[in-house]
Amino acid sequence: MSIADIFQRARSQGRRVLTEVESKQVLAEAGIPCVPARLATTREEAVAAAREAGFPVVLKVVSPDVTHKSDVGGVRLGLASAEEVATAFDEMMRTVGERAPQARIEGVSVQRQASPGVEVIMGMTKDPQFGPVLMFGLGGVLVEVLRDVAFRVVPLEPRDARQMIREIKGFPVLQGFRNTPPADLEALERLLLRLSEFVEAHPEVEELDMNPVFAYPDGALAVDARIVVG
Repeated sequence: MSIADIFQRARSQGRRVLTEVESKQVLAEAGIPCVPARLATTREEAVAAAREAGFPVVLKVVSPDVTHKSDVGGVRLGLASAEEVATAFDEMMRTVGERAPQARIEGVSVQRQASPGVEVIMGMTKDPQFGPVLMFGLGGVLVEVLRDVAFRVVPLEPRDARQMIREIKGFPVLQGFRNTPPADLEALERLLLRLSEFVEAHPEVEELDMNPVFAYPDGALAVDARIVVG
């Protein structure tokens, strides 16, 4: 399915926010490396998707009404067998139903659990005056606590991507610390430039978040993603 088809399907269903599965399909089509996610609507589909992805896997609830999945018990990590996946699916459906009774639950996303790396965030918002603006910073929960981020107006030049990464206060984390090797800074720069190209080519995208992106010594990988279309 093309990017335009995914956008149109969401619009036809009255949605502006793409699911994680759809968001990752869009990013993959745009050449942005991310962990593939598959939608499962039943316990049996979740087990089959987990076997296809390869253990261990992560389950996340898919709902247009749930923004912070962890707050309602909608994330399960490190599931290492079909039995664990089946149990986690049942528990998640029950827990999310209790904590968010009004939420429409479409199923769960199933994805292979990525090897941990340094967590960074990349995203885009639209400024009324300047238009699309890209953001980069340390990711995970740190972004909400530290707010250590850098911004640039689209389109980015290579020097912009290089400067964004190096001007955050947390840059030493990316250079390697204690027993953690340095992150692949060139891979992060390429990812920012590709994200800029995608945003420029698709003005219908209103917001985009990739958090976290795992930065490795030899590459970078988007683990979670959220796209809002106009």
